[in-house]
Formats: sequence, C-alpha cells, structure tokens
Amino acid sequence: MPRKLLIATQNQGKLKEIKSIYAALPIQIVSSADLGIDLTILEDGQTYYDNALKKAAAFFQESGLITLADDSGLEVTALNGAPGIHSARYASINDPTDADRRRYLLDKLSPIPRPWLARFHCTIVIVDQKRGISSAEGSCNGIIIPDERGDGGFGYDPIFFMPEHNATMAQLSSEKKNQISHRARALQAVLPHVIRLFHLDNTIKIAE
Repeated sequence: MPRKLLIATQNQGKLKEIKSIYAALPIQIVSSADLGIDLTILEDGQTYYDNALKKAAAFFQESGLITLADDSGLEVTALNGAPGIHSARYASINDPTDADRRRYLLDKLSPIPRPWLARFHCTIVIVDQKRGISSAEGSCNGIIIPDERGDGGFGYDPIFFMPEHNATMAQLSSEKKNQISHRARALQAVLPHVIRLFHLDNTIKIAE
C-alpha cells in the first residue's frame, strides 16, 4: 500500500499548489474526491488554527489517513486585519466568486488612502494516526492594488502586489509562487514533521 497524505480541502487551487510543493516527497497525495469523501466543514473558528484543526480532524476521522489541512487569509492593515479568517466568505452576496470577493474588498478600500499594506497568512495543521497534532505558519507581505494583474493563481492573487518581485501573486510563475507564498512557507515549516511521520529521508528538499 502506498503511503498516503490526505489534503483536507475542496479548493482545487490549494490542492494543486500543495501537490506541486510536495511533489518531491515519495508519498501519494490524495484529495477527498479521490477517496469519495464528501464533507462540508463549517469554518466557524476564531483563528486560522481552529479552522485548520477542525478540517484536519474531521477528514482524518472519516478516512483514517494522515491528514493535512490549511486555513489561510488576506489581512489588510487599513481594514484592521480584515478579511482575515473570513477571506473565503468576504462579500456582500451569497456564494461569491473570487472576482466578487476582490471587487468587494476594493470597494471597502476605495475611500482609504493608499498604500494598502497587506499580508497573506497560512496555518497548516496535520493530524496523524496516533491522533497527534502538528502545525506551522507562513506569511507573505505585499500591497493591495486597485487594478488586477496576471491570470495565474486564485483568490486575491491578482490584486496582491509584491514590490520586491515587481509582480502580483497572479503574475508569478507557479514555480516561483511555490517558493515564496504563505502556503509554501507554512508547508516548508511543517515538512520536518511530515518527514518523521512517513519515515522519509530528512535531506529531502522542496520548492527550491
């Protein structure tokens, strides 16, 4: 039986990124869809960690597999850290698209002087067969801009500009994004625990 790591997300953008970042690992990375698991988790925690743990624990309970979940968000300084943990639901309509969320954010920011400083944050939680819990965090700083640039990535990527790279997250190649993004940094930080759980070679490197 191949060693499997279940990713507790139905967000295809996140799943693609995690699979790409961990591609060098000699394990099989699977999704809930691969296993025929259909769970809807109410992300009502007060922190990123709360939400990530809730997802990881629920999918572990259903599958019995080592399970990794993340919760991430965009924090805008001018909005006192909003949308934060509510980033995926930040809009004035039901079932918003990524474009709806970006428009809503820019509407909120429009009366506020620029620059609109921001950061992406990600918290990773892993639950294993011994019901152990491990976690790690990653962040990436930038500036929100009013015009969308680039067609890569997902979510708020087209309006998240990083001056040091002279590009939005959506303008980066997938290889570059998977080296510097908040999710990449959190996955790198939790990698030693993944290596221990699957008894892998501790010299393995990712996203470099």
